[in-house]
Amino acid sequence: MNIYNIVKELDIANGHTKRMSCPNCGKHTFTVTNNMGSLVWNCYRMTCGVKGGTRVHLSVDDIRAGFGNAQDFAEATPFEVPTYIIPHRDNVYMNRWCDKWGLDIDELGLLYDVKESRVVFPVMHEGKMVDGTGRSLSGQRLPKWKRYGKSGLPYTAGCGKVAVVVEDCVSAAVVGYGNFVGVAILGTSLQESHKRYLAQFSTAIIALDPDALPKTLLMAKELRGHVNDVRVLRLTDDLKYRNPTDMENLNGIITD
Repeated sequence: MNIYNIVKELDIANGHTKRMSCPNCGKHTFTVTNNMGSLVWNCYRMTCGVKGGTRVHLSVDDIRAGFGNAQDFAEATPFEVPTYIIPHRDNVYMNRWCDKWGLDIDELGLLYDVKESRVVFPVMHEGKMVDGTGRSLSGQRLPKWKRYGKSGLPYTAGCGKVAVVVEDCVSAAVVGYGNFVGVAILGTSLQESHKRYLAQFSTAIIALDPDALPKTLLMAKELRGHVNDVRVLRLTDDLKYRNPTDMENLNGIITD
């Protein structure tokens, strides 16, 4: 008896659970749950104990619904772009900083915080700026990175099918090309809102800094319940430095 084929035919909507007779023992103790495309089944009869799991396709509506908590929070505390965050207007300090990292200001839609002299990376959702994170241009103002809102959503750059999970916005901008979307979680901790966002990708590559390897492996383990194909890229340096070996390994990882 192929329980996998039986479960796949049930067509359970995201966020729902179905209770039914167990295909193995016949008792009404079998449940199947769809959690953001992670299909899990169990028989709770002690003498049976059949269980398993697989990934199923998420519709566009399912993915949007997965952002529910973050969107509800954002609506409860609407984000308004502060008046001191403006277009860059060829600010010499911002241009110099972006040139250092090889970032295209206009392509990335970067803004400028005139109050604290920060380059601002906008966090977008459905074409609207719902948050932002600013990096001190002098490096002397604390904190070095500042979050302006409370959306919980990551900063992303690029348009593709493969997510590259990194720590900071510069690294995300550097890897957001071709088939890659740079996803900056702004730290080394994976939040629920990050997991919901990443569930829309078929592949996620974890590429944290070399000194964060334990966090990298833990993050990969956490994500495997949300993303079908999770891989770890072991770096020799932070991706924003564009180390040739690291960039070559990144470009080759999805063809392995």
